[in-house]
Parts: sequence; C-alpha cells; structure tokens
Amino acid sequence: MHFKKISIYYFASVLILSSCSGKKEEEKTVYENTKFTKGNENTVHLTEKQIQSVGVSTTSIQDRNMEKLVRLNGKVEIAPSHISSVSSIMGGHIKSINVINGSHFSKGQVLAVVEDPQFIQLQQDYLVTKAQLEAARLNFNRQKDLNTSKASSDKTMQTAQADYSTLQATLKGLEEKLRIIGISAQGLHTGNIRSRINTYAPFSGFVSRISVNNGQYINPADTLFELINPAGLLLELKVFENDVNDVKTGQEILVYNNQKPDVKSNAKIVSVVPSIENGGSATAVAKLSSVNPEFVKGMYINAEVNISSRNTQGLPNEAVVSYENKNYVFEDLGKSNYKMIPVITGIADDQFTEILKADFLQNKKIVQKGAYSLLMMLKNKAE
Repeated sequence: MHFKKISIYYFASVLILSSCSGKKEEEKTVYENTKFTKGNENTVHLTEKQIQSVGVSTTSIQDRNMEKLVRLNGKVEIAPSHISSVSSIMGGHIKSINVINGSHFSKGQVLAVVEDPQFIQLQQDYLVTKAQLEAARLNFNRQKDLNTSKASSDKTMQTAQADYSTLQATLKGLEEKLRIIGISAQGLHTGNIRSRINTYAPFSGFVSRISVNNGQYINPADTLFELINPAGLLLELKVFENDVNDVKTGQEILVYNNQKPDVKSNAKIVSVVPSIENGGSATAVAKLSSVNPEFVKGMYINAEVNISSRNTQGLPNEAVVSYENKNYVFEDLGKSNYKMIPVITGIADDQFTEILKADFLQNKKIVQKGAYSLLMMLKNKAE
C-alpha cells in the first residue's frame, strides 16, 4: 500500500515534469523563431501558414534599359549682374515718380523727375561759355593776324590762344555734364532752359524697390530704384547627394511652380556647384530658355531632369527594401528560409530599381512579393 502511494506520486511527478518540459520546449521554439541565434542574424524561417499569409513570390536579376528621372526643388533668383540700383546724376528734389513696386517698364522710360536750381545754372554756364568761346575765337584770330604783321607781340597772341583753348575745354566738359543728365547741348538756347531732369530706365524690366517719395531731397549717392532685368533670372536648385553625379551642366530640364504643376517651362542647367552642403545637397543653377513673367524672384519651383537611358541590371521595386538608410534584398534559400543581402542601388523608375555590381545575384532566387513582410519579421526577430 505504501509502495502504491510512492508509485502514484512518482508518476504524477513525471507527468508534471513532462508537461513543464513540453511547455519549455514550446516556449523555446517560439523564442528561437522570434529572436536571433548566433550566426543566423540575417535569415528568417517561415511556417507554411506564414508563407500563405505573406504570399511570397520570387524573381531574378534582370537586364533592363532604364531612364532615371531626378526631381529637384529650389527658388527663383536673379543674377547680381541683372539687378541695378538707379540714382540721380545730380542731387535735387523729387517732383514725380512714374512707376510703382512690381510694375513693368521699358528701356528709356521716364522713371522719375528731379528738380533743382543747379540744373539751370549748368545750362546757363554752358551758354555763357559758348558765347565767351566765340569771342575768344575771334580775338585769337585777330591777334594771330596782327602778330603776322608784327603789330602785336607774341605774348599777346599766346595769351589769346590760351584763353581760346581753355574755353574750348570748359565748353566740352559742360556739354558732357549736360549729356549725362539728359539735356542735349546742341539744341540748348536761352529760350528752353529748364529746371528739371528725367531719370530714365536703362533696360526693360520690373521695379523691385522704390526708395524715395515725392518732395524728398536726394543726393547723387542715394538710390532711387532697384530694377530687375528678367534676362538675368536664374533657378537655384537643390541636388541631393545620391543624384549629384547624374546632374550635369548643359542638361535640359522642365520647370514648374506649385500653383501650375501642369504648365512646364524649358530650362538648361548652366552650372553645378561642386560642394555638398550640411543638408546633404549641392546646388545646380539653371536658366530659362525663354523669359517667363510668371517666374518671379523668391518663388519656390520644382524641376525634372531626365537622365539618359542605359542598359543595366535591376529588380522590381517591391523586391528592394530599405532599413536604416541601407538597401537590401531577400534570397530564397529553400525550405522556407530567406536570407537578407545588402545591395547598392542606382537609378530607379516607376517599376524597377538598378542594382550596382549585381553579378553576385546571378542565378539566385530573389523574393519579390513579400520582401517587406520578411524585413518586418526580421526586425521583430532582432528585438
């Protein structure tokens, strides 16, 4: 009777231990299925049920004729050589301003009118000097004739000649001053002396800034207007590091703004700055093929660059997965085992991604459908 009790207790203990052992084995199996084991960090095993759920399909490395489309963004700027500050040659009071900020103007158009008594004085000096020059010319010719007959001394003739030459130089200088301020000396006479001068537009363009107002006194050094010549409009575009080697000077691009994405203008890249900035991008500068008034300084724009097509090797986009800024594919090892392999990618289009140095993938079965699910399982396995 005592032996029977021991036997019962013994068998009960065995059953309990067996049950616990089974649970531990089951837990161990689940654990090994979700955690890394040494030497097996990049592989994942799927059960039959998981395979059906994920729907794994495979493909292989393929030869493709691919064309890369690089998308850029940036801003509209103006070349410094095409931004002009306009001032008055001489000081005075602003009598009128004939443009407003943002308005278009044509070359030779009157932008502003300046008035000052010194303009009257300059014209008066010119007319007086002109009259004096004529008198000096007559006196010099007379003294020259008298000197020929020795009726006057050489010194008198030389003085007359010096006076004539001095007045010639003075008149020429006054004539140039009048020309600079926009007054023609040829038609100037006592009846058309004026107190106002015009400030003219040096080219056709747009007014960027007006720095004066009516009645204000301005000095010659004061800036009246800042003018923009649209011929100097430039597009400064950001090129990400991965695309720097594909974007080159001379390439044709399509440019559009966010308001009208369907309306695209032609442009050409004129320079690429050979420097990667802190943000991980370089700068490409492009110029529109023709003037487009819808593009204005400071506007945000987008651009597309088509890179020449080339024969290369690639995989369908869904076969390539990214994790922590690196790219991977999964190789089907058979028996529901899959191995993650790092790859270097190149250009990509809507369907395929180029794989650089892809010889090591030849004759391998690469997971196409389900690659992302495998990556998620592998990440969970690592945690």
